[in-house]
Amino acid sequence: MSVNESTHSDNFAWNRQVYHRLKLALSLGLRRQIFLAVCDDLNLRNQVAARLHSTLAYPVGQVLYQPSNTQEASTPAYPRLVTLRLNLSDPNLIAQINQWLSNYPPPIVGASKDNPGRSLPVPAFQIVGVEHLTKQPVAVQRLFLHYLRLTEQQLSNFESSLLLWVPRPWLYAIQQSAPQFWRYRTGVFVFAGEPTPTNQNKTSPERFSGSRSLELANVEQPILEESVIQDDFDFPTKTLVNSGQKPQEVPPSKSEKLTNQPLQEESTDKVSTKDSSLPQQTSHISKELAELVLATMNTAIAQDDEHNLQVKQILEEIEELHAQQASNVKLGAAYHHLGNLYRLRIEQGQPTLENLMVAILTYQESITHDDDSPQVPDTLNDLGTLYWMLYRTPPNSEEGQAYIEQGIEFYHLALKLISSESHPETYARVQNNLGTAYGDLARFTNPAENWQQAVLAYSEALSLRTAQIEPLKYAACQNNLGTAYWHLAQYNQPVEHLKKAIAAYKLALAYYNPEEEPLKYGMIQNNIGTAYWNIAQYEQPPENLHSAIDAYREALKYRTPANVPPACAATQNNLGTAYWHLANQSQTSKDERQKLLEQCISSYEEALTLAHSLSGMPLNFDLLATHNNLALAHFQLATDQYFDGEKATRSKHLEAALDNHLQALNGMSKQPEAYQTTFGYVVKTIRAFHSELGIQGQNLALSKVPGQLLPEILPKL
Repeated sequence: MSVNESTHSDNFAWNRQVYHRLKLALSLGLRRQIFLAVCDDLNLRNQVAARLHSTLAYPVGQVLYQPSNTQEASTPAYPRLVTLRLNLSDPNLIAQINQWLSNYPPPIVGASKDNPGRSLPVPAFQIVGVEHLTKQPVAVQRLFLHYLRLTEQQLSNFESSLLLWVPRPWLYAIQQSAPQFWRYRTGVFVFAGEPTPTNQNKTSPERFSGSRSLELANVEQPILEESVIQDDFDFPTKTLVNSGQKPQEVPPSKSEKLTNQPLQEESTDKVSTKDSSLPQQTSHISKELAELVLATMNTAIAQDDEHNLQVKQILEEIEELHAQQASNVKLGAAYHHLGNLYRLRIEQGQPTLENLMVAILTYQESITHDDDSPQVPDTLNDLGTLYWMLYRTPPNSEEGQAYIEQGIEFYHLALKLISSESHPETYARVQNNLGTAYGDLARFTNPAENWQQAVLAYSEALSLRTAQIEPLKYAACQNNLGTAYWHLAQYNQPVEHLKKAIAAYKLALAYYNPEEEPLKYGMIQNNIGTAYWNIAQYEQPPENLHSAIDAYREALKYRTPANVPPACAATQNNLGTAYWHLANQSQTSKDERQKLLEQCISSYEEALTLAHSLSGMPLNFDLLATHNNLALAHFQLATDQYFDGEKATRSKHLEAALDNHLQALNGMSKQPEAYQTTFGYVVKTIRAFHSELGIQGQNLALSKVPGQLLPEILPKL
């Protein structure tokens, strides 16, 4: 699903803590320990596994063996940690470890005529490569789980410790299908990082590969469009709507986020001059605020002259009130008026860094001078939203977490001053905004905990928002709740949370008329499809995949190439993936499988044709992965023993497979792991040309390969 918002992966502090705990657990040297390390980000996994190996295998500065006879040459150090890649042809962990130990038994050290010596300790083993099982036939995947179930019987003779690296989908599979092994675990260490497709990387879970049984799960996972559908700023007066969207959830609108207080009446006095300078005397106004206001006035566009004049007049009023030592109530109101002007400017489409900062400073000044004002809860809500917007304003990505946390703090302050009974509308607004902020914070830290907080906040907002009174806000909040549940499902209780996500999406859908809100309606249908695709990985695959396909098809009625070409391409890509998975269900008949694969190919081709026509427009799916996925579907139609295509038809599919793999390979020069995987597909496809079409077929394939690749390919044929 992707959760295709700009994802921030600054989880360094968390991962560092988990790494040190894992390193300590391994360095204790205890026997018969079973550790599981969970990491969806393959680059991160590789870095951590390599660091563990370099740190623990041959500890720096430690002499494992000091010979008693100093004349004798030192024995090479025997590793304390061995890293093995899972043998995919026979995925038996214990057998693989025993084989290594038989090849490299612990050496005897300290032996002499009078001393038999002692053997060095058996090393610990870390196993990587479980994620590649997803590309293997189902029989191999089941065999791996079967071996894990047998492991408990073998552990009585197991003298080592085992660290098994798994992505989350395999963690869930082990919990459900190898409960004995799961119960024997000593510890589970969860690293935070975005899921890596097995043939690429980014924010979408695992992807797919091929063989005669079409190796499950190198297909790019469908994309969840996390839009936070922003409700509009609901000012009763002078409201101009600028409804922002983040990839698909529905956040409170900037103005649902900013409150619904009417702006104070503005002065109607007109001054002929277009002077954009500050009042001459601003000695009582903070220097920081004065400089920021000046910056906004100097960079304003022509139609902002009236706004600048109003700003100047209010600053003069504030300065005069300070000089007169006016009451805090009057000063608070004047600062609040200035904040409202900048809030309106932001709402009208100018959320610049300077405008946001002026609004923040003036609202803070207003509360500082009059913290008893009945407007304080709404102002605190506005401050929370302005900090949230600050996080989304370039170039603030590095400080993003701090801005979101500050926004959350203001929301909580607002909630302390009101209750659902006394201020139901404001209370619901703040809870909705809080849900959005927690969802964004989850990109930085503690994702499971923060998505749970988002669920609680959206649910609290919905306890007060009724579909009868505020149907669109109710629908937006339900969509956001569905997206929060989808994210939560990636960390715990996947089936339960995915079902709740689907239920929330469907409640949202009921209040969007597809004729009036086609884009939101289509986006939510896409989200429903993706949630069904996810739940199909856990239960009732055929039924849930059919539901996913129905939802994607419905979405495509409104996400058309003319209306929203990038979104249309993304949903076509998702639909292709759903067709592929349904085609490879054991219950699918031969004829139905062939039809589904053809539909899969058609959807992927639609996605690619549209994507390539967009001339660099941003996409929320991986084009290179889609080329590989399309190639693998063609490969299966050409080589699957159940299909009896003519030689010309098989040649056509193999040529399409090779062409698409080569297109993917051409774009992967900076992705070494993905490049090697795709290069393997190219070699495999050329071999298929030979086995299916003979030497003429192989020559045809080689004629399509760029010359610089031939020296590397030919020795592998």
